[in-house]
Amino acid sequence: MPKEKLQVGVIGLGKFGLCFAERLVDLGHDVLGLDNDPTHIKQAQTILTQVFLADAREKEVLEQTGVAEFEYVMVSVGDSISASAMISMFLKELGVANVWVKASNADHRKLLEKIGVDRVVIPEELAARQLADRLTHPGFVDYLPFDENLVIQEVPINQEAGKTLRQLDLTNRYRIQVIAVRPQGGGRPSFIPSPDEPLSAGDILVVIGRRGQFDTFQL
Repeated sequence: MPKEKLQVGVIGLGKFGLCFAERLVDLGHDVLGLDNDPTHIKQAQTILTQVFLADAREKEVLEQTGVAEFEYVMVSVGDSISASAMISMFLKELGVANVWVKASNADHRKLLEKIGVDRVVIPEELAARQLADRLTHPGFVDYLPFDENLVIQEVPINQEAGKTLRQLDLTNRYRIQVIAVRPQGGGRPSFIPSPDEPLSAGDILVVIGRRGQFDTFQL
């Protein structure tokens, strides 16, 4: 069942903020954007539900624009540590349940965590780690957001061809959970696949497991 339509505030409509906001709009959510740069506002006004040319470092602006009434607010104000910290503090004081913030470095993240923000994102760090994992671990797909030791991995079927997921029993034997099967040669993946459907050589299992489990794991 798709998630209900959200109302999300995005403060800072530079490259990251606008990309984040635009994706939310594509997913069917309402997005209110704030920025103090007229150029950013011009770029965003044909994309977002509503935009305000305003300085979010003023607490009254957060109240007057209504952004503080949203359940989720992303703060993405460039490399200004003081601005993002101040805005984040105001948002928490105003009762925003989920304040997410783009940080520029580890020290910035520590400061934001002390303020009590709910999620800190360092895009460059995340992208670099994902690229390194893709290079080092063939089949790596992504991390799970609540535990970076849990990863989504693609595992090809070779010597175990002809067996079913029930026979492989990966959950009990290896503590690995299969979430999809992509048939050989491409085609539509099967999500929550049948445990009794025989697997073919070249099929790809999309699985969740702990980092390091897949270094020597083969099927």
